[in-house]
Amino acid sequence: MASLAPVSDGPDPAGSSTAKAPEHPLTLAVDVGGTGLKASVLDRRGGMVTDRVRASTPYPMPPDRLVGALTELTGALPTPDRAAVGFPGMVRRGRVLSAPHFVTTRGPGSPVDPSLVAAWEDFDLASALATALKVPCRVANDADVQGAAVVVGRGLEVVLTLGTGFGTAFFMDGRLLPHMEFAQVDFDKGDTFNERLGNAVRKEIGNSKWNRRVRLAIDYFDVLTSFDHLYIGGGNARHVTRGGLGDAAARVSIVGNTEGILGGIKLWDDGHLGVGPRGA
Repeated sequence: MASLAPVSDGPDPAGSSTAKAPEHPLTLAVDVGGTGLKASVLDRRGGMVTDRVRASTPYPMPPDRLVGALTELTGALPTPDRAAVGFPGMVRRGRVLSAPHFVTTRGPGSPVDPSLVAAWEDFDLASALATALKVPCRVANDADVQGAAVVVGRGLEVVLTLGTGFGTAFFMDGRLLPHMEFAQVDFDKGDTFNERLGNAVRKEIGNSKWNRRVRLAIDYFDVLTSFDHLYIGGGNARHVTRGGLGDAAARVSIVGNTEGILGGIKLWDDGHLGVGPRGA
């Protein structure tokens, strides 16, 4: 079983702050992934006030195990005033509508457990975490949170996250549009975006062939949305080759993987994400 002990991966240059008296409110920002759970605390301006901590994602993962794992992971961090969580699935007003990674027995690619499907259906993750962490909590899709950290607020901006699975977010003039779970949509040859672009298949087919699929996905969303700019994030963004991005390359940026945490503060900016009091 994977260890849940918090492990610091060192100071993060993308926004780390060492100020001794950070400005409140302090936001506990958590990025829940199919492979790893990551967290830090952000000051009022969105800068990290402590090193990021990480633990491997354990399986199987019913809701109570995730709540316990996040409570343990974040226990040694500075005491926050509130929490923001990015979750890999469909989330609405803090309730989970789909959790494709966490309904499997051993993680992505393993069999689906019907009891886990039932456990996650309409689970009020925001309220459960608020109770466990003892601070108000908001929860949104992880790609939406990452996108909030990178968009510049001009025109239609699309975010693709490439990690354990595949994620999307859409912003118009800086405002988040309703989340659409393209990860579960048929993409090519009867396979979903997750199945064609997830980390397991990248390892199986190699980066060169996988990059050709990334190019097809970019072309797909260009035809679908005529985006003004597209951002590629997530842990596998580092494997994307700019030379293979095609005609859209000038409108594509590859961003770092810490934005899944740095975007957490935006969940508390109602004018930006338009979330309600309990979640997104």
